[in-house]
Amino acid sequence: MATYAAPVSISYENEKNPWLAAAVRFDEAARRLNLDDGVCKILRSPAREITVHIPVQLDDGRLEVFTGYRVQHSIARGPAKGGIRFAPDVTLDEVRALASWMTWKCAVVNIPFGGGKGGVIVDPHLLSDTELEKLTRRYTAEIIDFIGPEKDVPAPDVNTNAQIMAWIMDTYSMHSRQTVTAVVTGKPEALGGSRGRPEATGRGCMIVTLQALKRLGLSPESARVVIQGFGNVGGMAAKLMKKIGFKIVCIVEYDGAVYNAHGLDIAGLEKHRKETGSITGFAGGEDMDKGEAMFLPCDVLIPAATENVVTSSNAERLRCRILCEGANGPTTPLADQILEDKKVFVIPDILANAGGVTVSYFEWVQDRQGFFWTEKAVNEQLEQIMVDSFDSIVGYADQHRVNNRTAAYMVALDRVAAAIKLRGIYA
Repeated sequence: MATYAAPVSISYENEKNPWLAAAVRFDEAARRLNLDDGVCKILRSPAREITVHIPVQLDDGRLEVFTGYRVQHSIARGPAKGGIRFAPDVTLDEVRALASWMTWKCAVVNIPFGGGKGGVIVDPHLLSDTELEKLTRRYTAEIIDFIGPEKDVPAPDVNTNAQIMAWIMDTYSMHSRQTVTAVVTGKPEALGGSRGRPEATGRGCMIVTLQALKRLGLSPESARVVIQGFGNVGGMAAKLMKKIGFKIVCIVEYDGAVYNAHGLDIAGLEKHRKETGSITGFAGGEDMDKGEAMFLPCDVLIPAATENVVTSSNAERLRCRILCEGANGPTTPLADQILEDKKVFVIPDILANAGGVTVSYFEWVQDRQGFFWTEKAVNEQLEQIMVDSFDSIVGYADQHRVNNRTAAYMVALDRVAAAIKLRGIYA
């Protein structure tokens, strides 16, 4: 049997390319698993890439054309699953990488989805609500033949939310001539959204962090936490972790950072940001340089915003014991070895932030059943899956003497490869 020879290398010049980063991690896991070369060729490439050009008539009468993508990396274990982001810096390589990470993430927590991702090159803050709705509906119409409850199930991501999911669901339903709630997740509860979904990614980060603390013999009450990002993931993680006793000493955002050695009042900080538009100037803490905040001494660092935050140029300066990756791709491959040498306990993104897709799976199941769970039931099921997945990955890492990230990729690749082999190749 021919085995897979890794062709990709990464250098300082291309360190921040997310698609190359995904490929490097894939190659390492495939090599260690001795995966068949043919299966690796299938897994390494997206199954489908869709590029669309979206005409929108703006409020002033001008026509503008936006570029959008939808990448379906794998449907071997079930429908593609993954968010849609609206951002000016979206690239096809980024969407490819995010789609592949979704494949591995769904496999890590063992839910029956493959991986997909979408994006539109746009700054949504420059659009009116009417323009944003037009863009969303036309983008949906352009990809409508490729999405659906049994094909590809989108969800919110950067700069998209429950309202945008409602527009996608309505557009798809109008074309289908029936209401199809299961076409997207992350919807408003009134349209078939799941209880507990807004908190799910942050809650998942909290759950796996608690497991890591137990492993290191620490308690939440003694743990100092720095969180980079105060949006849906970082903000929710901060709120939930504060509630059970964690000391959140610093929050870092795009416009600054706020620090309090005794722990920040997260509810007060949320109120301050709502009133002022920024976390800076908060009376319950002191402002500090956002570039230095991530290097504060802490027990837990949660990068929960964007990719490529921890790189070869700054990984040595981190002073955390646990790195819980709330964002997708916050650590570059060149930084991995540095963190391993420093004995930082890394909870990789494809495990750490899988709470969101797990509860999205619950939402999809509930929509298809027409039966909705209590929030308590959602949270209990989420905790069970996240704890079991953490134990599985860390146990695998110990058994095979690899780091947690490599273990997560190996488990994920093995599960997807097994599905491909069982299904065979249609020809």
